[in-house]
Amino acid sequence: MSGAINGLFVTGTDTEVGKTVVSAGIVHLLAERGLRVAAMKPVASGGEPTASGLRNDDALRLQAVANVAADYAEVNPYCFEPPIAPHVAAGEAGAVIDAAVIAARAAALAARADGLVVEGVGGWRVPLAPGLDVAGLARRLRLPVVLVVGLRLGCLNHALLTAESVAATGCRLAGWVGSAVDGGMARHAENVATLRRLLPVPCLGIVPHLVDSGPAAVAPCLDGAEIVRWVAGRTA
Repeated sequence: MSGAINGLFVTGTDTEVGKTVVSAGIVHLLAERGLRVAAMKPVASGGEPTASGLRNDDALRLQAVANVAADYAEVNPYCFEPPIAPHVAAGEAGAVIDAAVIAARAAALAARADGLVVEGVGGWRVPLAPGLDVAGLARRLRLPVVLVVGLRLGCLNHALLTAESVAATGCRLAGWVGSAVDGGMARHAENVATLRRLLPVPCLGIVPHLVDSGPAAVAPCLDGAEIVRWVAGRTA
């Protein structure tokens, strides 16, 4: 890519920590603030066969909430049927996940938008292809990173290690969002306070264990002013 694009790259401390819920909430929030927002899920495992080809629920959710229209292939260039590690799924499908392809799709979407929200797959260091992992993809796209911390036992270690790795990769960590994936987590408040104290970036929101995890319900849980600043501020 020739230069930085406006937007955010959403990663997580692990798989199933609420990355899509938070990503969709961010897209909804930015659209509500009057921005043209595109969304991507570049790599997805767990695709359902349809008449139009494989479709992933997370990618469809992002496609639906974005207010910049995009074909499914732009939103999700690499979709694999089995819900397994993406590099394994790609190998079984005889495919190679190419960062250059993803970067070109991202640039095309960003050119039509004020901001692009890109959701990673799994955690920060998940392998995608030989010599490429999620961290490398984020670095290639040159987007600030939002870390979704799954609030459950073990989250302190996972969050701190991931934040250290983001910095070591040369990416900029914009902030973190707590996602209450375990509604019965013991000492929830104490863990959140510890994360606020030890993580080197601001908390951009705490998403409670919601019955309705739709974008409109999640967006008010996020720090709208700070998120808009990260996206729209790079346009100025």
